[in-house]
Amino acid sequence: MSNHVILGAGPAGIIAAETLRKHCPQDRITVVGDEPEAPYSRMAIPYLLIGNIEEKGTWLRKGASHFADLRIDIMQARATKVDVQARQVVLDNGQTLAFDKLLISTGSHPVRPPIPGLDLPGVHTCWTLDDARKIAALAQPGARVLQMGAGFIGCIIMEALKQRGVELSVVEMGDRMVPRMMGPMAGGMIRDWCETQGVKVFTSTKVEAIEKADAGGLRVRLSGDRAVEADLVISATGVRPAIGFLQDSGITCLQGVLTDERMQSNVPGIYAAGDCAEAFDMVSGKTIVSAIQPNAAEQARVAALNMAGQHTTLKGVTQINVLDTLGLISTSFGNWQGVEGGQQVQLTDQAAGRHLSLQFKDDVMVGCNSVGWTEHVGVMRGLVEGQVKLGAWKDKLLQDPTKLMEAYLACAQGQSEWSGAQDARRR
Repeated sequence: MSNHVILGAGPAGIIAAETLRKHCPQDRITVVGDEPEAPYSRMAIPYLLIGNIEEKGTWLRKGASHFADLRIDIMQARATKVDVQARQVVLDNGQTLAFDKLLISTGSHPVRPPIPGLDLPGVHTCWTLDDARKIAALAQPGARVLQMGAGFIGCIIMEALKQRGVELSVVEMGDRMVPRMMGPMAGGMIRDWCETQGVKVFTSTKVEAIEKADAGGLRVRLSGDRAVEADLVISATGVRPAIGFLQDSGITCLQGVLTDERMQSNVPGIYAAGDCAEAFDMVSGKTIVSAIQPNAAEQARVAALNMAGQHTTLKGVTQINVLDTLGLISTSFGNWQGVEGGQQVQLTDQAAGRHLSLQFKDDVMVGCNSVGWTEHVGVMRGLVEGQVKLGAWKDKLLQDPTKLMEAYLACAQGQSEWSGAQDARRR
């Protein structure tokens, strides 16, 4: 009988625990989560803030006895150290947990920018259920809210805040919104859209300090001698893998815990999955942390099967972002910035709020992004992740990037006689 310890009670940790139980009916499984909540999904927090769901709606599993029925022990504690020689985890409550197999699925934590006043009342991150409760209490209709950060997570939070009827300002250090997902044209279009929806957007701007305002509330000092009054300040300036406790453990970490194709670290029997794992991406040809829930789920499944003794490999890391910013849909897939020696094509219709950018290496589409194009989302993902060889269709897409569906049907379905005939007929 093996003793499995899972650090992290988010989607990766819970999927791994359930997968292990399915394949190891007699083994001991302990999940360690550092929040005093039932295991829940952070992705549901914006829906909680909007009011679409109650707190129970964020729970990953709704049945009160779900984990007890599966004989999965859930502990509230935080790991402070992993001793790989002794095969044990040290917890912040003084306890130690012995393990035969360990999964590190501790996720991410918010980046704390070095800004004076960040600890003042009314300044919050938006990362936990507790954060959501504090934000909901302050983000009442008409409240003045300033959000720091207009990245992917920031834009999702912004959507929830706007629906609460607040007076919203957003400050982004980058020269455009969603700078890690969008180029200048696309990021600028998203900013313009937000402003038409009544959000005040400051790009290429830093928050220099947060102070108590004379009339109550907060005064946020911005670069360029500007200031904004606010009742609530939300820090959404990015996240990073929660792996600080692994320092000097002997477990190799780069940006995240470095894993092989089985999600195993350099230490046998120690695995990682989710936002804190760095896995090999076939599209870019390098290891990456891609902090989205589909990756967390698949990495957790692969790690758990290997922990159960079943040799299983990760097919790849999904680099996919689909974002709804106040009703404007934008996407980015793979190497959306392009690759050295590659080719690209862009199509922009600013009046219609539509932008499409395709990136190629040889005859493979290695990345793309879009604003306002919703009809091709699945096809774009399929072409990039499938590393589909386009042949002559690459030149057709360089001439007309809107022919993505035709290219996909002609190339991704295999060159059967039927698809060849269809292709000939189409030409």
